[in-house]
Amino acid sequence: MQTTDALGRTPQRRDVQSNRRRILVAARQKLQEDPAASLDGIAEAAGVARRTFYGHFPSRHALIADLTQEAGDELRQAFATARTTDADPIEAMTRMVLAAWAVGDQYRMLIALERRHPGEDAFRATLAPAREEAVATLRRGQREGVFADHLPAPVLAQALEALVLALAEENAARPWADPTGEAASTAFLVAAGVAPQAAALQVQDVVRRGRAAGAG
Repeated sequence: MQTTDALGRTPQRRDVQSNRRRILVAARQKLQEDPAASLDGIAEAAGVARRTFYGHFPSRHALIADLTQEAGDELRQAFATARTTDADPIEAMTRMVLAAWAVGDQYRMLIALERRHPGEDAFRATLAPAREEAVATLRRGQREGVFADHLPAPVLAQALEALVLALAEENAARPWADPTGEAASTAFLVAAGVAPQAAALQVQDVVRRGRAAGAG
């Protein structure tokens, strides 16, 4: 008689799910390091046989499609959790940067893959909502005089995205660590035209309120 766990899964099904998860974790890490990483290299990093790997992902496209979906879901969830209807532009932008930082590995991987495959519809569609929200928030802040307006909002958004990505890569490399994203968020706001002291205080306030809400 075949046994099952508390969720009704058989040992074989648990193994299949475990292998799939290991492959996705290894793929995310390898593709962050090298967007051209081979499937065989990813399988080796995951500790699974090639046959097992290709049983889950018969092609590179299938693997990347799954990773893109997973990363997009996490990014959208992070932004939805951070969003608040009554936030002014500076607070809203701070919440967005902190949210992106919280899913930093996923964010970095998506950007790296997008750069490797420019024009790929899946990456553009996944990142589009976050980018559109950032541009709208920057534009609102420019109208209200709290963000610099020397660049159009879409151009400023691209420059600031590059800044956050560079900081995320430095954070991952460990010579400089910013686990909560406070330093990165402050740097983002300063680059957007907010005075350094005001930027730091805004970030600290958002982080403090987030911790208080989590404790409650």
